[in-house]
Amino acid sequence: MFSVGVSDYCMVAHSLADPTFGPAQRLHGATYTVEVEVHSRALGGHNVVMDLAALRDAVRRVLAPIDYRNLDEHPAFAGRVSTTERLAEYLADMIADAIADLPEDARPTEPANLRVRLRESPNAWAGCDRPIP
Repeated sequence: MFSVGVSDYCMVAHSLADPTFGPAQRLHGATYTVEVEVHSRALGGHNVVMDLAALRDAVRRVLAPIDYRNLDEHPAFAGRVSTTERLAEYLADMIADAIADLPEDARPTEPANLRVRLRESPNAWAGCDRPIP
């Protein structure tokens, strides 16, 4: 199995409207380090998993609409608690779609998988893994 990855970050505000989250029920900010990996069993025609610059650009495009935004107001989280796990799921879905829309020679060979990990701190994270269509 081969893999490539990129990292970026985003800053969001949100509230976790569930008594389980104690003081985090109130509006607060979070800065996430976003790590994205693409895994493939084979290398493509250019002897790479995928175009690394295209992956980096796709991640930045997906992060831009949530960066410095309140997730409580984002349509993807209407009626949902925007936990780190749910945000990782949302980003994984959006990034997988962005990768699927790339030109064929920039995409990974099939089958490929995507891993998105959000780090809340150096020692706490959540993530989501999914296939790339």
